[in-house]
Amino acid sequence: MALERTFSIIKPDATRRNLTGKINAKFEEAGLRIVAQKRIQMTMAQAGEFYSVHAERPFYGELCEFMVSEPVVVQVLEGENAITRNREIMGATNPADAAPGTIRAEFAESVGENSVHGSDAPETAAVEIAYFFSGLELVG
Repeated sequence: MALERTFSIIKPDATRRNLTGKINAKFEEAGLRIVAQKRIQMTMAQAGEFYSVHAERPFYGELCEFMVSEPVVVQVLEGENAITRNREIMGATNPADAAPGTIRAEFAESVGENSVHGSDAPETAAVEIAYFFSGLELVG
């Protein structure tokens, strides 16, 4: 098994409902360590650039509006196969399809307001981590 890092966002719908601690507990109980974390108010420019891969998709504008609507918690998780493990803990994007006990099954309000974001590949994780954190902030 490979020790790796992945990027995670606790989204506005979850921070608004004070679920940060409950979500972090799920990560930690599953063996992931939080090696960097900060609560930020994302700007429209930051959201637009971060989600630019979706710029041509019909939901892009709504996604950016949502991500700036409340503070978010950006974080770096570390552990054995952290990317895959995080995606298992999050559950399916559509909460109706998410396995019981996953973050999205328990906390998501809809497909769009699904409480968390997680990197989908090592290359994506590296880019996403660097977007929000300097190397000095990763204190695993």
